[in-house]
This record gives sequence, C-alpha cells and structure tokens, in this order.
Amino acid sequence: MPSPVSADHPAAQPPGRGSVESLITQARRLKGDVDAVRRDTRSDGADPEERWQRALYDLALHQLDYLDAHLAQLRDGPQPAPAEPAAPLAAPPAPAAAPSGSLLSRVGSAEWDLLTDEASWSGELYQILGVDPARPALTLDELPSLVLDEDRPKLTAMVTDCLVDAKPIDGEFRVVRPDASVRTVHMMGEPVLGADGGTTSMWAVLRDVSELRRSQRTVRETRDSLHRHRRREQTEHRIAAELQEAVLPPWRGSLRLPRQGPGALDLAAHRLPAATPTLLGGDWYDALELTDGQTLLSVGDLTGQGVAVASGMATLLGAVRGMAMAGTEPGQLLTLLNQLLDTTVQPALGSAVCCRYRPETRTLVWAQAGHPAPLLYRDGTGRVLNAPDGVLLGASSGAVYGQSVVTLRPGDLLLLHTDGLLSGHSRTAAVDRLVGLAPRFGAARTAQDCVRTVVEEFGGAGREDDACVLVVKVTT
Repeated sequence: MPSPVSADHPAAQPPGRGSVESLITQARRLKGDVDAVRRDTRSDGADPEERWQRALYDLALHQLDYLDAHLAQLRDGPQPAPAEPAAPLAAPPAPAAAPSGSLLSRVGSAEWDLLTDEASWSGELYQILGVDPARPALTLDELPSLVLDEDRPKLTAMVTDCLVDAKPIDGEFRVVRPDASVRTVHMMGEPVLGADGGTTSMWAVLRDVSELRRSQRTVRETRDSLHRHRRREQTEHRIAAELQEAVLPPWRGSLRLPRQGPGALDLAAHRLPAATPTLLGGDWYDALELTDGQTLLSVGDLTGQGVAVASGMATLLGAVRGMAMAGTEPGQLLTLLNQLLDTTVQPALGSAVCCRYRPETRTLVWAQAGHPAPLLYRDGTGRVLNAPDGVLLGASSGAVYGQSVVTLRPGDLLLLHTDGLLSGHSRTAAVDRLVGLAPRFGAARTAQDCVRTVVEEFGGAGREDDACVLVVKVTT
C-alpha cells in the first residue's frame, strides 16, 4: 500500500463508492454473460478448435473474476494485518489455503521501511504466501526464503533496481507455501522517497495469479494443438490431392486415348469439389485403352475422406486397370474387387460402375456395384440403363455381380457419374434433371461441351461431397 507521504507524487484519492459499485455490477453482469455462452459451447472435447474456444472462455472468466475481486477490495479497503500476540504459548498451525475464488487469496499489500527495517503486511498477503499470520511480516532480506530457487535472482534484481535506481517493480515469481503448493505471484511496487530524494521505504501490491497463468497456459497449449491439427489436415489434404492428380486421368479438356484417339470415342471428364475444400474423398473416373483395342470406362467412390481413402482409391483403381488389362469381364472384375476389399486390414465400402466398350461391334458390356447406372442419350432423349445385380463393394464377402450388354450407335452419348453429383437432391429428382439435359447434349458438338453443361447444372456452391463425371460420345 502506498505511503501517504512521497516526495515525488501526492497520494491518489480513492474513487467514490458509488462508481466502484457500478463497475462491480457491470463486471459481474459481463461475467454472467460469458459464463452463459461458455456453458452453451460444451462438447466432448474431441475437436481441437472447440477445446481452444473453451479454454479462451475459461481464461476470460478468470480475468473477469480477478477484476471483480480487485474492485471489491477497492471498495472495501485492505484487510488489516492481525495483531501479533504478546506471548503465544505455542505456534499456531499454518492457515489452510483459501478457496481459489476467495478475495483473500487474490491481492495483498506490503510496505518495507528501510530506516527501521520493519515490514507491514496486509492480511491478504499472509493468505497468498501461506505464512502464519501470527508471525511478524518478513523483511526484504527474508522474503526470498519463500521463493523458488530459480526465481530468487529475478526477485532480487527487481528489489535492487527499485531501491537503488528508483525503478518501479513489475514482475512475477513463484513461492512455495507450507503445504508444498506452488503459487505464482505478480508484484507491482514503487519506492517512497524522502525529502532528500533518497529511498525511505518500498510499497508493493502482490497478486496471486496462479489460476490466471494456468488458464493462459491451457489456452497456449490448446492453440498449439489446434495449429498442429490444422497443419496435419493441410498436409493430409495436399497428399490426398497429389495422389488423386497422380492416378486419375487429366480432366481439363478432352481425354485422349493413345491409339484409338478421337476416331471412335470422344471422352471428357471433370471432378467437382466439395464446398469444404479439405474434404477430399475417394471418387475416381477412368478411361483406359486396352491391348485388345477395347476401352475400359469406370467411375467409383470409396467412402470417407482423407489420405487413407485416397490411397485406398488408388489401390482399387490400380486393381481395376490390372484386371481389365488381363481381359477380365466387368462382372467378374467387380466380384474380384469385392474380395479384395474384404481382405483389407481396414474395412471399407465402395461403389463402382465398370464398362468395356468394343468398337468393332459398338457394344458396351457393363456391371455395377451399388452405384448409379450410366445414362444413355440418343436422338434428343435420355434414359437410365437397366442395372444388373450388384451390391456395394465390401458389403458382402460372397457377392456375385451380373453384367449387361448395350449396343450403341454413332452419336450416342453415355454419362457416368459418382453419387456426389446428386447430393442435396432425391435420387429421382436428380435423375430427372440429368435426363432433362438431353436437348442441350444433343446440341453440343463435343463431350467436353456436355461436361460443361453438367458443371453448370450441378457445380454450384454448397456441394456436400466431391463428385466425378465422365462423358463418352460415340463418334463412329
């Protein structure tokens, strides 16, 4: 507590009681509002961002709690130090630690008279430092005995600068209480100068900031955890995107087959991203010219998001290509693909459409595994092909997949897509919208023009999942 006599500045006048009461009321009202919002944000703690937000609310409440206690002490004035008994028969036991929300455990004051080497402590300071109030207040030379060894140089430097160079004290140190608990104390003080300009005494306000620092540490730790989580998500997203780019055919512009070229089929594809860019799924499309002159056409979707799903998608797509190159028909290919998923360490579900196009007869042999059937557009109208039997990949270990054969004509157009294209719509409504694109497809010159039409119709904002679309136009 500052001395009323100081050579360099007059004593500050205390604020009016009414104004302090008003500040207390405002602080408590704000504390109640913050606590109400904090209670509304309770979660299971699995989300790092939610943990960080909760820690910030806790820190704000601690700050407001300190403000409330400080204002209350400003209103009520400091608690007087207990009178020292004349001759105690036995040393009384050390006081129990005050509750963390108690005013006594928050702010205390002290003054050290350098001329008489006497010290005067408020009752709150005894509570903060855990010192028996029956004991005399510790002098500046004795005070470091309560401080942790590694913090003593800091306290000594602050006190020396104050007494020798008249510098204000503003720093923290840790004290060890008799119950072995460690508390963090923030000390602010100033020298009191005599008429000759020399330091005659030093006063200080000491505040227990242990809970506040604990809350701040929690905020830092949760913030760092959130940053690590976000960096990990960004890294996983980058790896998944690079993996997709590496294994999928290019979708910017028409797809070119090495030998067959655009003479028999005009191909174009596109990948429509989800509204949330970090949600990279396991969708794929593929067009591959086989050694026998036929063309493999496939689309599929492995459930989930992230690097593991993108890796699983790459594995499935590699298996599809390998089996197709070996001459495996679509129905048998999906049967083997289902067995492959059934033997993986991490169970997964997927859907797919697999087709083989034979240019010499213009026939399409195709099979499906729980996937939307291709759409056929001919002479300005569109329809969904009748699907052969097939369940989701990975759903049943003994599943057998049928296949169908469709004869195509020059000018026919096939549209293969993954389920995400229809997100936000009922299956019937979405198919009706796709079928309704037939007149626009009929007016389009190339498969790429048709893809642009699909993107215009289904590529708007708010997409819940990513999607792939593959357009195949029979040219000869």
